[in-house]
Amino acid sequence: MATNEKKAPRKSAMKSTAKRAVKSTVKRTASARRASQGIENILAIDIGGTGLKAAIVDANGAMRTERIRVATPHPCPPALLVDTLATLVEPLLKQYPSTHVSIGFPGFVRNNHVLTAPHLGPDGWNDVPLAQMLGERLGITSVRMINDAEMQGLAAIEGQGLEFVMTLGTGVGTAMLRDGELMPHLELAHHPVSKKRAYDEYIGDAARKKAGSKRWNARVEKIIGILDSLVHYDKLWIGGGNAARLTFDLPPNVATVSNERGIEGGARLWHPRSVRETPQLPAATQRAGKFR
Repeated sequence: MATNEKKAPRKSAMKSTAKRAVKSTVKRTASARRASQGIENILAIDIGGTGLKAAIVDANGAMRTERIRVATPHPCPPALLVDTLATLVEPLLKQYPSTHVSIGFPGFVRNNHVLTAPHLGPDGWNDVPLAQMLGERLGITSVRMINDAEMQGLAAIEGQGLEFVMTLGTGVGTAMLRDGELMPHLELAHHPVSKKRAYDEYIGDAARKKAGSKRWNARVEKIIGILDSLVHYDKLWIGGGNAARLTFDLPPNVATVSNERGIEGGARLWHPRSVRETPQLPAATQRAGKFR
């Protein structure tokens, strides 16, 4: 009996500890949810080879303003791009002051830096901290930037399985997501697909104008088959301005997406699991064992 009497309090203490742990987890989860819900206005910017688009969206991606657009300067070095974007978004920020900025950029982006900008000109685009530059110009510290196809994909995806995004615009953008989370970016636009032509030269806008609609559509259909063999995606989403020019019947697991979704995806860029955990939770990947 004495032995049992000693064990009982220990079990009770263990249960009490477990309850406290559960309550603590619930509180942290609720706190994170409230923080996400606390984001009201997000300035979403979609940088394209022919146009710069922007709008204010809420945390769910609903448009608070109309999408505004100006032509992309050519050539367009970083300083000129920042100046043009600041002028473009000034009336939006006066109407809806924002605390967060999302940028979709047509090139290779890593850690908020632009590594390549093939459609904006070759000069000055080598490891450019564009997110920081624009944030400082606008006076907004919370700025995130990813590839433009990735940002469009965040709005289009269903969040289940392996989903692939291909945008058909001035060039060709690609993105891959697994269960709603972005995978490492692959710049397939520069991958050779036919003789000396990469995706950009094969099904980009210049190729469409040169080859004509019929041949261009046949090429896009060929690319869809290549991507299916390469990725074995569950779903392929096709966006960009030229997605509306497709004339052939798409496979059952392929669908087109409105070009405006690139703006709406700016909201998803701030959801906890919308992008890979590494850039958002560095302590969790640097042996500190902490998840905020």
